[in-house]
Amino acid sequence: MVRQKIKTSPLLPVYADNQGFRRTSNTVALELNYQFPEAYTFLYDLAVYSKKSASAMAVLRRDSLGTGQLLRLVLLHTAWEVGSGQVRYSLPEESKHGTFVGRLAQDLGLEVSELVPRMFRMVSKGRGDYFEVNLQSGVLFVNSPVDREEVCGQRPLCAIDLEVIVDKPLRIFHVEVEIQDINDNAPVFPVTELNLFISESTLLGSRFPQEGAFDTDIGTNSLLTYKLSSNEYFTLDVQVRNDHNNLAELVLKKALDREETPEHRLLFTATDRGKPELTGTVQLVITVLDANDNAPVFNQSVYEVTVLENTANGTLVIKLNATDLDEGTNKNISYAFGNFVPPIVRAAFNLNSDTGEIRVKGDLDYEHVQLYEIRVEAQDKGHQSMTGQCSVLLHVLDVNDNAPELAVTSLSLPVPEDAPPGTVVALISVSDRDSGDNGKVTCSIPPDLPFQLVSTFKNYHSLVLAEAVDRERVSEYKILVTARDEGAPSLSASSSILVPIADVNDNAPAFPQPVYTVFVKENNRPGAHLLSVSASDPDVRENAFVSYSVVERSVGEQQPVSSYISVHSESGHIYGLQPFDYEELQVLQFQVSARDAGFPSLCGNVTVQLFVLDENDNAPAVSPPGSGRGSPGPELVPLSAGAGHVVGKVRAVDVDSGYNAWLRYEVQEAGAAGPFRVGVYSGEISTTRALEEADGPSQRLVILVKDHGEPALSATATVSLSLVESPQAVKWDSRQRVGSERPLVDLNVSLTIAICSLSGLFVLVIVVYVGLRCHPGPEVMCGPGKATVVCSSEVGSWSYSQRQSRKLCVWEGTAKNDLMVFRPNFPHSSENGEAGKGQILTPNVSGQVTS
Repeated sequence: MVRQKIKTSPLLPVYADNQGFRRTSNTVALELNYQFPEAYTFLYDLAVYSKKSASAMAVLRRDSLGTGQLLRLVLLHTAWEVGSGQVRYSLPEESKHGTFVGRLAQDLGLEVSELVPRMFRMVSKGRGDYFEVNLQSGVLFVNSPVDREEVCGQRPLCAIDLEVIVDKPLRIFHVEVEIQDINDNAPVFPVTELNLFISESTLLGSRFPQEGAFDTDIGTNSLLTYKLSSNEYFTLDVQVRNDHNNLAELVLKKALDREETPEHRLLFTATDRGKPELTGTVQLVITVLDANDNAPVFNQSVYEVTVLENTANGTLVIKLNATDLDEGTNKNISYAFGNFVPPIVRAAFNLNSDTGEIRVKGDLDYEHVQLYEIRVEAQDKGHQSMTGQCSVLLHVLDVNDNAPELAVTSLSLPVPEDAPPGTVVALISVSDRDSGDNGKVTCSIPPDLPFQLVSTFKNYHSLVLAEAVDRERVSEYKILVTARDEGAPSLSASSSILVPIADVNDNAPAFPQPVYTVFVKENNRPGAHLLSVSASDPDVRENAFVSYSVVERSVGEQQPVSSYISVHSESGHIYGLQPFDYEELQVLQFQVSARDAGFPSLCGNVTVQLFVLDENDNAPAVSPPGSGRGSPGPELVPLSAGAGHVVGKVRAVDVDSGYNAWLRYEVQEAGAAGPFRVGVYSGEISTTRALEEADGPSQRLVILVKDHGEPALSATATVSLSLVESPQAVKWDSRQRVGSERPLVDLNVSLTIAICSLSGLFVLVIVVYVGLRCHPGPEVMCGPGKATVVCSSEVGSWSYSQRQSRKLCVWEGTAKNDLMVFRPNFPHSSENGEAGKGQILTPNVSGQVTS
């Protein structure tokens, strides 16, 4: 239940004992006093006197308000308080600094320990900082004294609205502190001395209305009573009017004699009904006149008229009329405002002294003054003029001349883009100084926005998030809040709220393409820049700061990919850490990760395919002469050999690929070749004509082996030839060769030229198959499976970038270094045994063939 604190009084206990007040066990009586003071007085007296004697109960039974009725009254008031939804306190005005107002945290249902963590704060609407809250105890106390008359003027109800805001979660409480009037203002007369002129011929019982005093307090503190100092000529008659203000009139009770007493001085005293009573006085100086004995009289003593505010100057309000029973100049009347008419009336209205017309002179503002009370005097023009008086009550009617006012208090800016719907963005208060429908205000924002206005309390609205927002789509919203009243015509006011959207790391870095392809020549310089990758992140600040790294994995024989390449974390540049060797690595595929600096961080990956291009960095390697026979020595050539007789072969291999591994054979000195020649691509040495004895017993040939690279690399081999007459020696040498050599397998090879396009680079792949025939023989088994034996022919040596490890054995089990088997499909032929199972083989430095 929300409890209400009230102002102290002689019959009212309050909570703070240390301030000199009493405490009652029935806390409901505190609220009862504010709404039902008579019931509260009875309850309090009952609690006090029931302890002294049982007779108090008898008094209770005889009282018109029984116990059951009182209990029902208390329960009714308690239920009313529970449904009010607002904490209200009452406080006397002019309370000193530090005066206890109420246990605000307790009454709001908040724990004192959570005030600071929840950022407890209090805002006073349109007022000074009159109140503060002790965050250690949760007590609301007076910060500076409140002058009720200064804050609220003459309004009967004076309250200061407070807003209490706490976070985690955000809650808003509305607190109303009623400022109760105390009698701190004495009645005041406009002047200190008032001159009255009364003819000595004035009849007994004549009345002379007097301007009353004014008390700025309200309620009983502003109700005045008047009295006149003791005298034998005048008495004071006080009449109570409908507005509870007393009208004091001097009544002549004894005839005046100017010759005896020409002047009377009386003290006119006004006393209010406050506790304690305060008084104000004015000196009445009454001058006794002779002759003219009839005063002007108005046809009514009080006139009531209405006029719209903002009425144009010169508009007639009312025409007054007074009459005088005298004759001649004594009956001629002039009109004038009374002596006590305030300057605000004289500034707003003009009174024609001859006609009695009151016209608008200045600006009329309902929000400033709603009622003018004008005292008008009618004075005749006799030798001893006499005066009559009347009151004009002029009511100003409201028109819709004030546009609504907007006050925006931002609370949660900027708004995170992941904020849930219902998040409070700002508090908006609207007000209109007009009254009635002119003061009723509706608040709205444009449609099609992810926000909505929610009415919270009276003229307070909350701007809340209605749906999810995305900073990458809209980074900020400019919301025009419009307040419009219900007047005719209606007036409006607007205020613009700029709501920025704060970024949240909800976008991972993204690369513009899924795969990057780069071609790098082998033997590259360590640290050379290979390529650059770039990823973008639509977030901002640290959420968009991208750093790059390589995704670690093993390459080849458990070598980490980071040993080959490195990625610059900020630029995305990829550098080679070591030279690439095409003979060891043809393709390096790895992934680069782009990670932002948000929390939690997000990342994206891209695949990089690095193709190593072959360079002509290996010269042909030539086998030692005679290695084909098993023992070194010269080649034996019979003198009877005819043209085209094959006498030997030069064997060489190049570990490069493509043109760089395609070998060419030629005699280094063509003039020294004699009757011999060497096959350009086979390396076979054969006769060009029939041999003669004149050719000598021996020949020595220097064979040059070159590849087709740029620049071309070469090697030389020296071959010794011995010419013999006995064919048996040649046959014996041939038998030894046949016993040590393995037959070769026939291959039918075709020439294929393929042009492939990869990443905009045209690669010409030339595959040359030349049909060769070698001596047939059995298949050779080496390693775990079958290997197809291919002899070197006119094709020479050739290799392909993708290889598989196999060992190829020829002749007496030695590794053949110049043989290549291509992956491209072989023609289906029964002569090949199993078609299409050729492996891509390359020799290594140990003589093994690897794929």
